[in-house]
Amino acid sequence: MDTSQRLLALTQQLHLYKPPPSVNDYEEQRIEETSGDVMSRVGIQESRTPISKDIDRFRPKRASVLICLFEGDAGDLRVILTKRSSTLSTHSGEVALPGGKSEPQDKDDAETATREAKEEIGLDPSLVNIVTVLEPFLSKHLLRVVPVIGILTDKNGFHPSPNPSEVETVFDAPLEMFLKAENEKSEEREWMGDKYLVHFFDYEMDDKKYMIWGLTASILIKAAMLVFQRAPAFPEQTPKFKYPRVVAKDTIMP
Repeated sequence: MDTSQRLLALTQQLHLYKPPPSVNDYEEQRIEETSGDVMSRVGIQESRTPISKDIDRFRPKRASVLICLFEGDAGDLRVILTKRSSTLSTHSGEVALPGGKSEPQDKDDAETATREAKEEIGLDPSLVNIVTVLEPFLSKHLLRVVPVIGILTDKNGFHPSPNPSEVETVFDAPLEMFLKAENEKSEEREWMGDKYLVHFFDYEMDDKKYMIWGLTASILIKAAMLVFQRAPAFPEQTPKFKYPRVVAKDTIMP
């Protein structure tokens, strides 16, 4: 199968995916129905004038990340990743997917993800064919993060230009790696009574070593499961990422 046929088949497959509603989606819907807020189809607030009686209820800030897939020279499916700048106040020096917090002008999660990718690594949104979104994840800083999957059909049209204030390096990795046990290890943690696993993947490219872990690893495991239609070769345990009713300042997940 040549590149265009493979990516076309993948696009058609992913277009059919509908993320299941999460515990938090149900809770947010209940809150919004009682507060009078208007929500868009993908969950971004269109009205920001809540009249909820439950004023103190914690509402997470929203963010999106871009899972940008392309076919490598060896025929494998790869994903674009970044190593964050060591000068950033949070997640400095960590491997991440391009993305960030939503802005009022963003019409949906896809626009947030592609806008941030352009700002961070110079990826022109016109080069990315958005095919689906995954269910929201909860970051350790209690952000509601929606992964957006897009296909980069013309990899030669993308010339990375990382924003030095945010990104140190742009690189890519094989997506299927996140289903294999060779370079994976995990640690058990607990959040609001639910145990879960934090995954760590060792990866080396161009004589540089990277550790891909935490939220980024969890998102890529889910994406790989969806793309390749199989479970990982290691235990995978995701918690019910429930939002606490009240959050103290600087609360983070363990």
